[in-house]
Amino acid sequence: MVKLTSFIPRAAVVALAALSSVVNADPLEITSPSSDTWWVAKSQNVLTWTCQNVTFPQFTVLIANTDPKILTSPLAIIAEQDNFQCSIVITQDQSNQPAGTGYTILFANILNSSDIYTTSQQFEIKPLGSLYPSQVTPTANASTASQTSGGSGSAKPTSAAASNKVLGWGMLAGAVAGAAGLML
Repeated sequence: MVKLTSFIPRAAVVALAALSSVVNADPLEITSPSSDTWWVAKSQNVLTWTCQNVTFPQFTVLIANTDPKILTSPLAIIAEQDNFQCSIVITQDQSNQPAGTGYTILFANILNSSDIYTTSQQFEIKPLGSLYPSQVTPTANASTASQTSGGSGSAKPTSAAASNKVLGWGMLAGAVAGAAGLML
C-alpha cells in the first residue's frame, strides 16, 4: 500500500495548512465610524478596520447614505486603499458630506465597486464644531457639546503586526508557488 502523503512534498502540505488558516481569518470589519463613533462635517475623521483578513489586500472606500436626497449612490472617497494600514485619516477634501444620519462606509472591489466586501454600521456626521466621540463624556451638557473641537487626534496607520501579516502573506504565496513547482 502506497501512502498518499509520499507523493505530496512537505512544503506543499505546510503551504496548504497555512492557506487554510488564512481562509478562516477574522472577517474584514469596519470598526470606526460606527453607531457610537461619529464623524464631524468639514473636518478630519478617522476610519479604522480589522486588517487581519488578508483575503482583501486592497479595496475601494465608499461612503453611502440611506437618504437619496443626501447621496443618490455610494461615492468613492479612496480609489485604492491597502488593507494592512488598519486605519487612515479621511480629510475634509476626501469626504465633504453634510451633517446628517444614515451614513455608511463600504469597502468594495477596486475593479467593481458593486462587489461590496463589508459595510460599516450606520453612523452620523455631526455639524462642524461638534466634539469628537473621544471628547464627549457622559456628564457633558449641551453647552459643552457645542464647543469647537481641538482636532481629531492622530491615527497610527501602520503597525508592526500589520506589516508582519503582509510579510507572512508574501512568504505563504512563495511557499505555495514553490510547492507547485516541486509537484510539476
